[in-house]
Amino acid sequence: MGQLPLELRWPRRQRFEHFHPGENAAAVAALERAVTDGAAPWVYLAGASGSGKTHLLAAACQASSDAGKRVQYLPLGGLRGALPEAIRGSGGCELQAIDDLDVAAGDREAEHALFDLYNRSRAEGVTLLFAASVPPASLSLSLPDLRSRLGTCMLAVLRPLSEGERREVLRTRARLRGIELDDSVLDWLFLHHARDLGALGALLEDIDRASLAAKRRVTVPFLRSLLRERQG
Repeated sequence: MGQLPLELRWPRRQRFEHFHPGENAAAVAALERAVTDGAAPWVYLAGASGSGKTHLLAAACQASSDAGKRVQYLPLGGLRGALPEAIRGSGGCELQAIDDLDVAAGDREAEHALFDLYNRSRAEGVTLLFAASVPPASLSLSLPDLRSRLGTCMLAVLRPLSEGERREVLRTRARLRGIELDDSVLDWLFLHHARDLGALGALLEDIDRASLAAKRRVTVPFLRSLLRERQG
C-alpha cells in the first residue's frame, strides 16, 4: 500500500490542535506520546460514530508524518471484501493507524491477518493505533489471541461533547471559514439536523460552498433551502 499522502487525504484542520477534547484530554495526550515516543503504549480508541476517532487517528498520522516518519492509515470500513489482503499487504512504515476495527470482527481470515500484523509490528518496532466503536472485550472476535493482544493496548474511551461544547466547536470552525453562525441558526441546526460533529462538519462544508456561490449570509431561511436541496 505504501506511504499515503496524508496532506491530500485530510483537511489540515484534522490535527491535534483542532480537536476539542472536552473530557478526552487523556486520550489526546496518549496519542501524542505514541507519536513522539516509540516506547509509549499503543492506543486503542473506542467511541460512537462522530466522537472523533478518525480525526484523532488522522492527527496522529499527520503529526508523525510531519516528524519525518513513514505512516499508513488503514480504514477497514472502506475495504470490505478485501480485508485480509489489505491488512497483509500493509507495512513498511513506522506508525500505522487502523480505523473501523469492528468491520474485521467475525471475519476469521481478517482476524488472523490482524493478529499477524500485531506480532510483526511488535517485532519491527512499528507503532500501531486502533479505533473501533467498542472496547476489545466487546468486539465479536472469533480469535481469542487477537482479543488478548488488543487488550494490552491503552484503552481510551472517547466521551461525547456536551451540546454546548459541540455548538462552540461548530461556531469556531465556521469562523475559520469566515462564517458567522448566530444563536438562532445554531438552534435551528441542532433541532433539524444530526448533532454529531462528523455530520455537522460535513454540513458546514456544504454551507460554506453554498453561501459563497449565492453570496448570501447564513440564515435560517438559507439553511432550510439548502437542506431541502440536500434531501433532493
